[in-house]
Amino acid sequence: MLRYIIIILGALCIGFTVQGQGWINVPDFPEELGNINWNRNYEEAISMAKSEDKPVFILFQEVPGCVTCRNYGNNLLTHPLIVETIETYFIPLAIYNNKGGSDAEILKKFDEPSWNNPVSRIINPNSEKDIVKRLNGRYDSNLVAFISNGIIESGNIVPEYLNLLYQEVSSIDLREIHLSMFCFWSGEKILGELHGVVSTNAGFMNGTEVVKVKYDANRVTEEKLISYASKQRCADAVYTNDKREEKAAQKYNIKTESEGKFRADGEPKYYIYKSQYRYLPMTKLQALKVNTSISKHTLPERFLSPRQLELLQLIKEGEISKRNVIDQDFSDSWHKILGSK
Repeated sequence: MLRYIIIILGALCIGFTVQGQGWINVPDFPEELGNINWNRNYEEAISMAKSEDKPVFILFQEVPGCVTCRNYGNNLLTHPLIVETIETYFIPLAIYNNKGGSDAEILKKFDEPSWNNPVSRIINPNSEKDIVKRLNGRYDSNLVAFISNGIIESGNIVPEYLNLLYQEVSSIDLREIHLSMFCFWSGEKILGELHGVVSTNAGFMNGTEVVKVKYDANRVTEEKLISYASKQRCADAVYTNDKREEKAAQKYNIKTESEGKFRADGEPKYYIYKSQYRYLPMTKLQALKVNTSISKHTLPERFLSPRQLELLQLIKEGEISKRNVIDQDFSDSWHKILGSK
C-alpha cells in the first residue's frame, strides 16, 4: 500500500508540473508531427537533455509528408498517452528529412536517408549515440515498445499506464466471447483481474445477463479464460461461434449456444459509472482495471497517467464540463474534453 501511495504522490507532482508547462494547449505543428511539443534545434535539444538528465527522442519525418507520414502524425503521435510519455521521459526533437539547412546537417550526421518514412531514435545527449535500436518502418505496438525500452535504458521504470497500452496495441490474436452469469456487474470486476483480458462489456444475450469479453489468446487461452470464469461462477453458459471456445466450455461441462444479439447495459462499467471516473477518458484496458480496482476499494490511480490524474482533478473541481465517456474512443474523448476547456 505504501508503494502505491508513493507512486501516486509522485504522479500527482509530475501532473501539476506539466500543467504549468501548458500541456493542455496543443502545439501548432504540421500534422505529420502530431501533438507533441517538439524542439526543432538540435543543439538546444542536446543542451536541454543534459540539463534535465534525459535522453533525446529524435523523429526524422517528411514534412509535408506522404500518407504514411500523415497517418503516423495523426494517429500515433496524437495518442494522449504516447504524447505524454515522450514529453515526460525525453526531450523531443523533430528533424525534417526533406529540407535543407540545419535539418539536412543533422540528417547527414546520423546517416539518415532523405525523403524517408518516419524514423525514431533515442540518443544519449552526452555521447550522442543511440541507447536503443532505431525504429524504422514498424509502428503501432513497436513504437510503444521502442519508447518503453528507451525508458528502461535511461534508468527509469516504465509506468503502468504504458504497460497497459502496450498490452492493448500488441494484441495480435484478439478474440471475443460472451459469458452468461448471475450478475454482469460482478462478472466485469472479476474478469477484469485476469491477465490477457483486454476489455469487457456488460449486457444481455439470449435472455440472460452476459459479459462480452475481448481477450488476447496469446496471453490467455480460451481454456484458461473459461476455466477461470467457471471457478468464479461467471460462466453459467458460453455464447460463441468459435469451435475452440465451444470445445473448451464442453471440457468443463458448461452449456454452449450460438451467439445472439448483444444489448449493452444502461450502466456500463458499473463501479466507474457510479463515480467521477465516468467522466475521465481512459483506454479500454485502463477502464477495465480501474473498474475492478474501485470495486475492491484499492487505488485505481495506479493505472492512470499523471495527466489523466490532473484532468480528473479538474473534472472534480468543475473546471471541465462533465460528460460520460465510458466505452468511448479514448483519443477522441480526450481531445474533445480539452477542446471544451
